[in-house]
Amino acid sequence: MAQAKWLRLCKEWGKAALIALVIVLPLRSSIADWYEVPTGSMKPTIIEGDRVFVNKLAYDLKVPFTTWHLAKWSDPGRGDVVVLKSPADGVRLVKRVIGVPGDLIAMQNDRLTVNGNPVEYQPVSGEAFRKVLVGDRDDYRFLQESLPGKNHTVMLTPDQPAMRSFAPVRVPEGSYFVMGDNRDNSADSRYIGFISRDRIMGRALAVVMSFNYGNYHLPRLNRFLLPL
Repeated sequence: MAQAKWLRLCKEWGKAALIALVIVLPLRSSIADWYEVPTGSMKPTIIEGDRVFVNKLAYDLKVPFTTWHLAKWSDPGRGDVVVLKSPADGVRLVKRVIGVPGDLIAMQNDRLTVNGNPVEYQPVSGEAFRKVLVGDRDDYRFLQESLPGKNHTVMLTPDQPAMRSFAPVRVPEGSYFVMGDNRDNSADSRYIGFISRDRIMGRALAVVMSFNYGNYHLPRLNRFLLPL
């Protein structure tokens, strides 16, 4: 009797779990998801242990679990933080859009030029500097980068070998040039090439929550619900 009751209970829980999966997985595939960030390639904007909210309806609607578009109403813009699948190995990455189709992008000594116009850089201070991790402030260099319509902080590591300069490149139609905010420690378009439109999964809008991997995974409450 008890065994039969237990089997019925397991069956009901199994049905509920299956229904939940049928509903939730397509939603996460096509509408919204969150992404646990394992690396520091977007520091100081996004740090290791952040969970970022990804709006998969920011630009289009796709058939769940595919790259087929049902509808498109927008395209990624310069400065957007996007989640994408790497053309090198299919790994999910989070990067910032630097160049959109048709843009001419160049870099000299960690300073960008977009369509022949040098991007402005300023020292980081005030609230922007307070968002930088205390442990990083003395070991790295930080600058405020002003892409057209978007200001954000970039992190530089002067003593680390990196691709800090490249000749002008034209972004092809249907593709994007992306970079990490941690400029000297990011596998981005300098190394993996342009990102085709269908590889962009959505726009990262905010840090939902954050946990400190180096301190027993304790929550970083000051980063909860932090807009990007």
